[in-house]
Amino acid sequence: MPSIYELDLPGGMTERGFWLYVWEVKVEADEVLYVGRTGDNSSPYASSVYRRMGQHLGDADNTNALLRHLEDRFKNREIHSYERFRMFSYGPIFPEVDRHPEFVYRTAPHWQLALDLHIPYRDRTAALERKLAQELRVAGYDVMNTVNSNAPLFQADWPPVREAFAKHFPRLAQVL
Repeated sequence: MPSIYELDLPGGMTERGFWLYVWEVKVEADEVLYVGRTGDNSSPYASSVYRRMGQHLGDADNTNALLRHLEDRFKNREIHSYERFRMFSYGPIFPEVDRHPEFVYRTAPHWQLALDLHIPYRDRTAALERKLAQELRVAGYDVMNTVNSNAPLFQADWPPVREAFAKHFPRLAQVL
């Protein structure tokens, strides 16, 4: 039977840059989390969290990590059978880097210059992503994914992230 649904998307979620986000998926009595970020590993692009949201629920195996984690956890379950998908996003923490006016995808010299500017922001965001996933898990939340990043955490970056996400995940504020 047809139904009508409403998605109220804040315009700010369409801004490109380096974001952190947490998906909360309700599955019957369970609520599971997935922690992610924007900011490509292999290119100088940092998409909007809105764009990343669609990729997570799409068919492309290289971008739908949330869906793959759900399939691993809840075998043989159709995507439409989950009760609710909620995304909490924070950002952009850093802006997407400016690219030279003559920038061409994967073409020297501007590609490498843009990537050199991109990598420090990407690494700082990856370190925050790892910390957020770890701390949510320590706080007792069921986080499906493990973030594998060796990037060092800038300690001053963490408190505003924790404060922002603790508004929605209050046990996070209790982790020291």
